[in-house]
Amino acid sequence: MTAHRSSAAAVIAAAGLLLAAVTAGRANGNEAPATAADPVPALLNSPPDVARGRALFVGTCGAYCHHMTPGPGDAPYLFDCDWLHGGSDAEIFHTISAGVPNTRMVAFGGALPDQDIWRLVAYVRSASTCVK
Repeated sequence: MTAHRSSAAAVIAAAGLLLAAVTAGRANGNEAPATAADPVPALLNSPPDVARGRALFVGTCGAYCHHMTPGPGDAPYLFDCDWLHGGSDAEIFHTISAGVPNTRMVAFGGALPDQDIWRLVAYVRSASTCVK
């Protein structure tokens, strides 16, 4: 019984430390990038950043799932105005970063730097048929 209480106390202490670390990180400005100021407007004004976003899209997204032209496919066409998981820049960033459970959309957060994910968002915006 004493060993069980010791284990339970250790788990509770570890959970408390984890909560404190997460809370401290937020207090120090280490929030998720999607909640920070939106960098997409500035990226849209930078041809090299939009070109990098396009290259990433062609090589990572368009090469496997998403098409560059409208038509039938197993993944949504991303250059229209129909967004399944939210169409704000932050929501698109989150979808790319975290993926979509129970779909082919894998999480790219950690595999791609946040700045490149923002460049992908900027490229999709720049090539969108939505009113700009």
